[in-house]
Amino acid sequence: MAAALGRVPELLASHVQLAAAALVLGLAVSLPLAVWAARRPAVARVALGFASLVQTIPALALLALFFPLLLALSSLTGGGIPALGFLPSLLALALYALLPILRTGVAGLTGIDPAVREAADAVGMTAMQKLRLVEAPLAAPVVMAGIRTAAVWTIGAATLSTTVGWPSLGDLIFAGLQTQDWARVTAGCIAAAGLALLVDALLGLVERGIRAGRPAVALAGLALLVAGSLAACLPRLAAPPPTITVGAKNFSEQFVLARLIGRRLEAAGWRVRYRDGLGSAVIFQALASGAVDVYVDYAGTLWANELRRTDRPTAPAMVEEIARWAAANHGITVAGPLGFENAYALAVREADARRLGLATLADLARVAPGLALGSDLEFLSRPEWRAVRDAYGLRFRAQRSYAPTFMYRALASHDVDVIAAFSSDGRIAAQRLTVLADPKGALPRYDALLLVAPGRQALAEALAPLIGAVPVAAMRAANLRVDRDIDKKSPMEAAAWLDVTIGGPKP
Repeated sequence: MAAALGRVPELLASHVQLAAAALVLGLAVSLPLAVWAARRPAVARVALGFASLVQTIPALALLALFFPLLLALSSLTGGGIPALGFLPSLLALALYALLPILRTGVAGLTGIDPAVREAADAVGMTAMQKLRLVEAPLAAPVVMAGIRTAAVWTIGAATLSTTVGWPSLGDLIFAGLQTQDWARVTAGCIAAAGLALLVDALLGLVERGIRAGRPAVALAGLALLVAGSLAACLPRLAAPPPTITVGAKNFSEQFVLARLIGRRLEAAGWRVRYRDGLGSAVIFQALASGAVDVYVDYAGTLWANELRRTDRPTAPAMVEEIARWAAANHGITVAGPLGFENAYALAVREADARRLGLATLADLARVAPGLALGSDLEFLSRPEWRAVRDAYGLRFRAQRSYAPTFMYRALASHDVDVIAAFSSDGRIAAQRLTVLADPKGALPRYDALLLVAPGRQALAEALAPLIGAVPVAAMRAANLRVDRDIDKKSPMEAAAWLDVTIGGPKP
């Protein structure tokens, strides 16, 4: 818990920075739009309809949708628009803040007694004077209720910015869920909830001051809110800017490998930060754009998802072709394979394998209609699944997606009967699972490859001792240290153990 709490100030700073900027942008758009919509019913229908539509889109999906949009715009403008990190998070959260502010703004303005407006017209007020002196003060208490709602929504949704490369309190939550580190999850949830409650209380003070006609109280609440936001951002402003960003996907092995890389880079004199929880497509584009400097990917993932290839060459030929393609099309350096493969592999409980006579995927196809398949969040939408499904005619009774940690738990609890496991995962042995052979070679090889961003060749040189140095047995043991329930280690502790095991410097 102490280690988790130690990360809170830095992550809270970036969380507040993002949420405050999104709320301000939402206010800047929605308040003028509310005034216009209150005077034009047709505008109100369109604006409120759009804002309501945005609310039907899950926040995580909205964040993801901005990634390809900004990526396309960046390509059109010569790479001047960042597709990851702060900008997509800001735009998505600002859109989420629109509806409560817009709806309460329109309701507050249209609910004013017409006699009040007539009195303002009778004394010769202009439209702007009437808005500033009459309509805005009367509608302000109602609008403040919408602003409070928008603030709480924005702070909560900001935890999801982790998935597109912006640090937030979601870093603790997502990493904790994947590694079953409940101290991290608790610290992230408490910090996010505490922040939301505090901001809501300060905005409530502003609202009460407005309702009571006491501007001093409202200004005091606003001053405390601004001062608190600036104070929360101080750790981010005061901290020296990190030089190297090490990326990781959303499962334990990636967290461990990222910290293994970070240890080696820190030993070579670089400052390091980590961007965890990125999806396969997002993290590769982050590397190509320079938002991430180095990470580990898998040959089969790149082969199918990025190169769009379906043929199955030998492992050296595949790595060579990926390296050539990455350098020619994106300027990315493939430093080389780390020495182990982490392949997708369909696995069943050992007792079920004996009972049903399962040894290969062809055997599985015979009984699949009566079984449920569990996978990680990506597998069922990837070309590898379509390839193995069609090669063996696999048709399951049900298909369910889980975060990797919960996928293994689902198999243990008999919620599913087959999982798309990872061959370097120590839980295969720990849970006594049987991995089914793939005699048709439908699944490609998944050699772990070290990838370095354009212009970062020095990193490839510093990390060269890792190439070919990580055997699969050591990787499985490091993964199990993070994933096991008893005597659990953090990804940093597992990475330190792995580093020493393969001949690196001691912690």
